[in-house]
Amino acid sequence: MADNYLGKKMEDFLAGKNSAPKRTMTFAKLVAKNRSYRGFDNTFTVREDQLRRIMEVVPLCPSARNQQVLRLRAVLSDEADKVLPHIRLGGALRDLKLPLPGCEPRAFIVICSTVAEEKYVNMDIGIAAQTMLLQAVEIGLNGICIGAFDKQAVKESLALPYEPMLILAIGRGAETIRTVEIAEHQSHNYYREDGVHYVPKFSLDSILIK
Repeated sequence: MADNYLGKKMEDFLAGKNSAPKRTMTFAKLVAKNRSYRGFDNTFTVREDQLRRIMEVVPLCPSARNQQVLRLRAVLSDEADKVLPHIRLGGALRDLKLPLPGCEPRAFIVICSTVAEEKYVNMDIGIAAQTMLLQAVEIGLNGICIGAFDKQAVKESLALPYEPMLILAIGRGAETIRTVEIAEHQSHNYYREDGVHYVPKFSLDSILIK
């Protein structure tokens, strides 16, 4: 019996050793994949449980002074038209009038605050937004932070009890996005060529204080 036990353990070990290694996404790759999408696949419907999974990370995030003033409103496809007319995407690409027809986001997370906007609230919003977008990428979705929107119109359209501060559009991205490394003196503006969206980013050496 002992021989059979040890033999089985050896077989299991060798089988595991010879099998393909499990692939995991490193945190750096997760950050690299977290790009701002301005076009989405409208054949894909974001489910309520997916938005909830994205929002679940917010109570785990740091909060300045631990005030925890952020409140979230999920917007699914049946309510998307309450938000779409009031947002603007791609401010640096005005000629394209983004999002292009048929590529509009159909799910949103509206980030509100129970207190007036100030630096600590903005810190919390930035941390929460980035963390939610990383979570979206981790579950196979994409998104973008939207700061250019009509706050009053969104508040009234969704009957929000608090002031909306930032909107995340969530969906399955339908664009090709690439980052390009630039030096500090080069243009920061994102641009498009042959259907590819390019995002200029400083190199590490460009941002290090020496």
